[in-house]
Amino acid sequence: MQPFSELNGLVGPLDRANIDTDAIIPKQFLKSIKRTGFGPNLFDEWRYLDHGEPGQDCSNRPINPDFVLNQPRYLGAEILLTRENFGCGSSREHAPWALLDAGFRAVIAPSFADIFYNNCFKNGILPIVLDPQQVADLFVEVNASPGYRLQVNLPEQRVTTPSGRQLYFEIDPFRKDCLLHGLDDIGLTLQQVEHIRNYEERARVATPWLFPEMQKG
Repeated sequence: MQPFSELNGLVGPLDRANIDTDAIIPKQFLKSIKRTGFGPNLFDEWRYLDHGEPGQDCSNRPINPDFVLNQPRYLGAEILLTRENFGCGSSREHAPWALLDAGFRAVIAPSFADIFYNNCFKNGILPIVLDPQQVADLFVEVNASPGYRLQVNLPEQRVTTPSGRQLYFEIDPFRKDCLLHGLDDIGLTLQQVEHIRNYEERARVATPWLFPEMQKG
């Protein structure tokens, strides 16, 4: 998993509350578990005018001109700004996969659905909870300023606006450390690889019947 420390990113605004995971990545795209390739289908039903299917070439699909993130000023956005309860609905991990594959490294909202919030940390995305009024103010600034960027500093738990205003956010220390060091569940487990090997060696001696390969010969 790619570590996250600091980001100076273009902001893409999605001014909707209660965006569920089926809107983030529709159910027909859940057949793959490769973690990559979902970016073109992020917000698929809002982004395009036709119905998308897995494996479809999205470069020739009709774009919805009314979907805000299709505006040229938001192309290449790395920070998604949205409203409360983002990521509600089903627990599909494909939702953060799609966001990450589309280039988003941070999401700012007043609140998140719990499972989606946890899945973000496991996939290198920083979910930032700010006060609803702070989020509302950011929407005003983003809409008024093409090319609006925010500086996100995870070690300092700080978001800095172009005017220099600083907004601080809370984060669990363990999740923060994992994100700073790029550690997902597998990475955390591999940190204990020597302890795991030592345990296996002791187990082979104490309970050889659990290891069929030791019975041969």
